[in-house]
Amino acid sequence: MYFEEFELGAKTQIAPAVIDKDDMIDFAKKYDNIPLHTDEAYAKTTHFGRLIAPGVMSFMAVWAKYLEIDLAGDELLAGKSTKIEWLKPVFAGDVLSAVCTVTKLTKRNEKNGIVELTIEAYNQDGVLVLTNVTEMIVKCKMQ
Repeated sequence: MYFEEFELGAKTQIAPAVIDKDDMIDFAKKYDNIPLHTDEAYAKTTHFGRLIAPGVMSFMAVWAKYLEIDLAGDELLAGKSTKIEWLKPVFAGDVLSAVCTVTKLTKRNEKNGIVELTIEAYNQDGVLVLTNVTEMIVKCKMQ
């Protein structure tokens, strides 16, 4: 999709992402090896009461589902930035559903523009667990 085809406020539903316990622990051991993510006995002593998923892993599970949509397609030139906020813990077995909204459009020149997308991910109880704001550089239609 070309820059000019994006509409401010347009929303796209993202397929649910399931947080698998084994994947969660494997990810944590590799990239975020702290007891809150890997040691069930320790996690029981925290105010969470059980293991929580690493934040980046939670986001990447949602991001992988977003990528299946391929919103910009071949017109995507590059990513520019991303900002993630974690609002509530994510646990093994959670199912994260998300919506992607076009929140800003900035034309840079005749060749490309920046499309800002905001992703809001909710757990199976409807609780907002994370938000993400990503900017991507997208081709303009050549006139």
